[in-house]
Amino acid sequence: MKIKDLRQVTVIGLGLLGSSITLAVSHGNFGIKTAGFSHRDSTRKRAGKLGVADIVYDDILQSVADADMVILATPICTFEDIFKTIAPALKKGCIVTDVGSTKLLPHKWAKKRLPAYVNYVGSHPIAGSEQRGVEFGRDDLFDGAVCIITKDASTKPAAVSVVKKFWSLLGCRIYSMSAAEHDKILGNVSHLPHATAAALLNASDLQQLKFCGKGFIDTSRIASGPANIWADIFFTNSENISKGIEKLIKELAKLQKAIKHKDKKAVEKLLEIARQKRAQLIEYKVSKKEIL
Repeated sequence: MKIKDLRQVTVIGLGLLGSSITLAVSHGNFGIKTAGFSHRDSTRKRAGKLGVADIVYDDILQSVADADMVILATPICTFEDIFKTIAPALKKGCIVTDVGSTKLLPHKWAKKRLPAYVNYVGSHPIAGSEQRGVEFGRDDLFDGAVCIITKDASTKPAAVSVVKKFWSLLGCRIYSMSAAEHDKILGNVSHLPHATAAALLNASDLQQLKFCGKGFIDTSRIASGPANIWADIFFTNSENISKGIEKLIKELAKLQKAIKHKDKKAVEKLLEIARQKRAQLIEYKVSKKEIL
């Protein structure tokens, strides 16, 4: 299959990411039909009223029957059951991908549950917000976003090419890597920060938090993400996240020791290392136009 042969894309799960995909495809005028499925009747009704897809199905098998590409935009721990459910209805050559934040287990589940005539390619568009729900879908959500594509030895290059071009059409900058490398990197730069923000809030007194400033709000922002989504992420990337937490504890222990012993030079050194790293990070992100 080539990108020009992509006639219908079906998105399973019409939350923020799922509805943003269908809106971006529809409003991009690429000549690709969009279909959506949600197991919730209320979501399907809102999706219909908002016109987020050309057609919204209440039957998951019907939704994928004519699809050239199926994108899972549901919590990660639902993937294996969905693969198993839709497998009989997928046509030969169909590409199945997803927007999950972890990749090793989805690759294993796809190999186990999807038929050999279907192509699975992992996708992770790094976009979104703490908001959830079909009403928050935006056709520009993926503009300038990084999208990581994952594959294994059995992944067909032609399928990978189509998935790369698809996300490029939606405005993403594409990177490719193995599922293991993806989970290790994202465990450090995405999953660990969420765990840290959650721990920071859980270690704080609610009455005292009423006096916090914008710094605390900014630091804890990502803890507003849906608990069920993030529990799935932690479950499916537990080893990498656990290692990250151990490294963070060691760094906190260094800072704690310096503070406890009133070693001002040691404290200043640790803070300066962090300040310089962040300055380099911001410079890079600005150069890539990821932030202004």
